[in-house]
Parts: sequence; C-alpha cells; structure tokens
Amino acid sequence: MFFEGSEKKIEVIVTREFGSLRALGREFWKEMVACANAEILSSINNEHCDAYLLSESSLFVWDDRFLMLTCGTTTLAKAVVRFINEVGAEKIAFASYQRKNEYLSHLQSSAFTDDLTAIRALLPGDAFRIGHLDSHHHYIFTSNKPYEATADDHTSELLMYHIRGEAADYLRSEHQSAAEIRRLLQLDAMLPGFVFDDFLFEPFGYSINGIRGDRYMTIHITPQENSSYVSFETNLPLEGEYRQIFSRLLGILNPGSWDEIGFNAQRHTENYPAHLCLGSCALSMSQGYRVEFSHYQQLCHEVLIPEPM
Repeated sequence: MFFEGSEKKIEVIVTREFGSLRALGREFWKEMVACANAEILSSINNEHCDAYLLSESSLFVWDDRFLMLTCGTTTLAKAVVRFINEVGAEKIAFASYQRKNEYLSHLQSSAFTDDLTAIRALLPGDAFRIGHLDSHHHYIFTSNKPYEATADDHTSELLMYHIRGEAADYLRSEHQSAAEIRRLLQLDAMLPGFVFDDFLFEPFGYSINGIRGDRYMTIHITPQENSSYVSFETNLPLEGEYRQIFSRLLGILNPGSWDEIGFNAQRHTENYPAHLCLGSCALSMSQGYRVEFSHYQQLCHEVLIPEPM
C-alpha cells in the first residue's frame, strides 16, 4: 500500500488592515480545505490559535496568519488560489508556498511549475529549488512585496525518510493506539504544556497537532516500509529546553535520511546519529527571512531489497 506522505505547504500573513483571520469562521476554512480535496476531522483552540486536524495533514489559523499543510495527492494550490481570490492580493503582506519532490510524482494532479503559474497569476513572487535535483529537494515560492519579518518569526521542519526500529515496527503493526504512539514519541516530555489533538488512520498512519499559547507543533507519519515518511514542524525556538527535540525524534524513529528546513531557525546537530551531510544551502530574502536547508544520511543504516515491478 503506497501513500505519498510529503506535504505541500502554504503560509500567508495578512496586513493589519485585514483584521482577524480567525473571524472568518470554521465554515470558511472548511470550504478552503475542500478545495484541496481534504476535510476537517477535528480541532482545538486557545486564545491565540485555531488548530484543525485534516484528513490530509493540518491547518493552523492565527489572527494575522495561517499555515496549511496537505499530503497525498491533494490540490493545495487550488485552495491558495481560492484564498487569494476571496481576500484579495492587496491584503496579503507575505506568502510562502513549499512543495517537496514526490516519490511518485506522476500520480499528482499538478507539478510545482503548474502550482507556481496559478499562484503567480494572482500574487507576484520569486521561486527557488533547494537541494539536489537528483535527490531530495524542495521548491519554495515567496511573494516579493515589501515586508519585514518580526524577530520571533521562525519555523523549523524535520522531514524523515525510511524509518526503522522498534517505533517504526509498532507504527506498521496492528492494534495500535494513539496514546501508545504519543508515549513512543515522548511528546509529553518534549513538549510540556501543549494541548494535543491526534488521529490514528486505518490501516495505519498518524497525525497530531499541538498548541500552547501562540506556539504550535505538528507531526504526520506515513509508516509504509518502502516509502516511510515522518514530518515534524514547529515555531518553537529550538534552544534551551527544546534544543534536543530533533535529536530525540531522530533517535526514536531512526530514519535512513532526513531534511531540515528552517526559516530564521537555530541549527545544530548535537546528539544526532552518525551521519553525513550530503548537501546544504541558505537563501536570504529581502523580507528578513533566512531559509536554510540541509539533507543528511545516516551511516550504516539501510540494506536495500530489490522490489519487483
């Protein structure tokens, strides 16, 4: 059973004149999610954020911005176009759209170039590829309107491939429970004070959102053995008590390789498994964001098995 785990991602920051995105209400976001061929499964909220768990990944809405991730064969660019048409490009202060190269790109209804054409027709901007074309790589579009990022505006992404070991075996097993997955991932210890909302898919697959104040985290797990993928994302500063989050997740899930993408994020590799950094790059934007990308491969990890076609 194959499922394309890697996400497409949009983040939009609106102007002060717009008002509050949260005031648009659940029905607005339900319709936008439907444009991406997904649906809202559940939600949690606090005084800062509404967090929606989707049939394909997640949606977070604050007063001044929203973040939406969708996986599988979803059509996130169509949701982006709908949002721009509904709100108006003049109300968008900054936007970024990301998409990773897929395992089976021919199953997708569009390529990044198609998405880029549709979005650029409404919102001018710049686009880049980060990573080797013949390996894991990501595409990023950013609007090019004048904007200045705030000092605490940072995001860290950890994208893991080909997991193995005790946790991976459990994530592929029968009779799983969401509570046991949270225990395996040590989320309560790593993220104290967060309120969580999770969902266990059939026959397997797992998603969780968490919020605490204006901070968020999300994890999405596609555990299929030949195409396993796990993503973790947060706007927590990865320092102090949170400095070891990436290394702890790498130790638990034991991926053969992984990507890190950071927007104005702290970077370090303390307590990582023995690895090689196969490539890295940095991209500085005029709006005050520095995007950093690195692709790592663990040493002595994987024995490949020929797969019949």
